[in-house]
Amino acid sequence: MDDRMLQPSGSAGSMVYQRLKQQIVSLELPPGTSLSEKETSLAFEVSRTPVRESFVRLAQEGLVLVLPQRGTRVSLIDSEQVEEARFMREQLEKAVVRLACGAFPEERLAALEHNLEQQREAIQRQDSKNMFELDEEFHRILFDGCRKSGTWNVIQQMNAHFNRTRILWLWTDPHWELLYEQHRQMFLAIKQQQADKAERIMIEHMRLSIANLPVLKERYPEYFK
Repeated sequence: MDDRMLQPSGSAGSMVYQRLKQQIVSLELPPGTSLSEKETSLAFEVSRTPVRESFVRLAQEGLVLVLPQRGTRVSLIDSEQVEEARFMREQLEKAVVRLACGAFPEERLAALEHNLEQQREAIQRQDSKNMFELDEEFHRILFDGCRKSGTWNVIQQMNAHFNRTRILWLWTDPHWELLYEQHRQMFLAIKQQQADKAERIMIEHMRLSIANLPVLKERYPEYFK
């Protein structure tokens, strides 16, 4: 079947897909949550067609399970997909941070510095939602500054399971100073063009979520496959 046939049709379908994906990744819709076409269409004030198409697209990405005669539910977190996404991100992120150490626009460097200031504020407020968004934004700025925004967009297609574990960890351990410090050290390494140091810190940073996975499985067993 042509993939274009599986894309939500029109702006309503795109809105439903984006909103549902955001709710799933942010754990507003936790793993295992049942989804109803009727209730979702009422909630978003759209017909069932864009909802049904969005469910199919989310199923393609492994975020929902469409079960014949049993309805649709948010998929459990798949540890293998978490590791695969981390592996992909680690390879691409360490390559990008090396590029950044060679040449990085001043305005993007300033954006990283501003992002770090906002991270400090999020830590003080214990704002996990904002901290996650700022973490993602920090990395997006790196790709953007290296003219690799298309690569960042590709990463997002595999990132959902990995991101759910990252958000769970932010909930579980509100002591985010290590996360902030790794970002700060990467920023300094880019500023000082220390590629080896920046790559080493990035690898440690990307492996942090995997190191925490056993703790998350023990604390939230109902969320994992």
